[in-house]
Amino acid sequence: MISCQSITIHRSFIGNVRHLVRTFMTQGFPNSSVSSLNEEQIKGKYDIIIAGGGMVGCTLACALGKNSVLQNMKILLLESSPNKKYDLKKEYSNRVVALNQNTKSLMNSLKVWEHVENMRLQPVRNMQVWDACSDALISFTSSDMMGDDIAYIVENDLLLHAVNTELTSPSVKNVQIVYGAKISGYKLTRETSDCNIVKLDNGDTYLCDLLIGADGANSAVRNAMGVQYLSWSYDQMGVVATLYLAEECENTTAWQRWLPQGPIALLPLDSKRSSLVWSTSIDHAKELLSLPEEQFVDSINDALWKEYPRNSAVERTLRWLQSARALPPSARAALRQSRAAFPLGFGHSTRYVAPAVALVGDAAHRVHPLAGQGVNLGFGDVKDLAQLLSDAVYQGLDITHHSWLEKYESVRQRHNVPTQLAVDLLHRLYTWQQPPVLWLRSVGLQLTHAAEPLKKLIMTQAST
Repeated sequence: MISCQSITIHRSFIGNVRHLVRTFMTQGFPNSSVSSLNEEQIKGKYDIIIAGGGMVGCTLACALGKNSVLQNMKILLLESSPNKKYDLKKEYSNRVVALNQNTKSLMNSLKVWEHVENMRLQPVRNMQVWDACSDALISFTSSDMMGDDIAYIVENDLLLHAVNTELTSPSVKNVQIVYGAKISGYKLTRETSDCNIVKLDNGDTYLCDLLIGADGANSAVRNAMGVQYLSWSYDQMGVVATLYLAEECENTTAWQRWLPQGPIALLPLDSKRSSLVWSTSIDHAKELLSLPEEQFVDSINDALWKEYPRNSAVERTLRWLQSARALPPSARAALRQSRAAFPLGFGHSTRYVAPAVALVGDAAHRVHPLAGQGVNLGFGDVKDLAQLLSDAVYQGLDITHHSWLEKYESVRQRHNVPTQLAVDLLHRLYTWQQPPVLWLRSVGLQLTHAAEPLKKLIMTQAST
């Protein structure tokens, strides 16, 4: 009788044999795309190269490096920025992310979450979203998440440091990182027997079997793939800043108000501070950045409290559906030099994979920040890609085998595309101010608030 352990060893053996054969062949540089290179320029041959060392790229490198099935793989992470020392400052950074439960689960599995908890994070246990042009609102509590926190507000650079701390720990032995790696171009394989070629500005060249693009919305890997990329600008900018609240409070509620020009949101940081994310027109964003501090704070409070003209037909309908609305905090001041703005847009690559190439994060998809889903979609890519690659190797498949790559694309697009389209529809629905649209969205929002099962379904989808 053959034991399960024997089957496991057999499958791992097959995968390792295929890996050794492939490595032997490519180290001899027998194929045409490699043989034309100067061997002095070739700095190394890797199984996997990840282009881009942001939050998603570093987390992917950590997930692959910690996977026991992939421990024999040579992995290279190329990051264009220099390796900077991180110091936890007293003041909060102006760029934060709202991490959902699925992302927390991923970070826990990689032992990254304990580093975050040892520094700082803020749980979100309540959320209120309301319309400035009507009394319609929807609110969520941790009870809608079966007692779990709705989200966790974490600074971008703090999360990246936490991931890098684990990535460079002794528990990860097969990942090499090159900082300051300015990539000048790619030559992608069209045959599984060839290698992908990655060239740097300084002339260094790296070879790999599998190339993963984690290089952001303007992905050079995606451009080299030659796939169609659907994108458009929202003609908006997201204005961010760190705010001091007028009064100290528990501050575990995320607030979002839909204004005619776009939503303004306050995300909790601690009992005295919140993070501002205000999506508005480009001209208005530039104006907000140029205002003196006192006027900037007044503009924020005005956006949170100002009464806008109401539609009588909408108000008559909502009288039958109204719910009590909690009052948001007011801002007292803004942290000096914390104001900044970034352009908002939509983007989606029609293909996430090509022969021996895959995309993750913003390289594959980009969304409006109104629902806080952007980076969570990227971490979902990481979780599925690492698992599917591990499964493929365990089954004795080559790491560039088309079946698992296509499954990755299928699985992620089935999740990402509906989320992106829903977020885009919300943006458009709240941009239009025509009375029929105002009535439809106000009544729809209030009915959704009253339907507890539907609210729980929304929160379940947002947390995965």
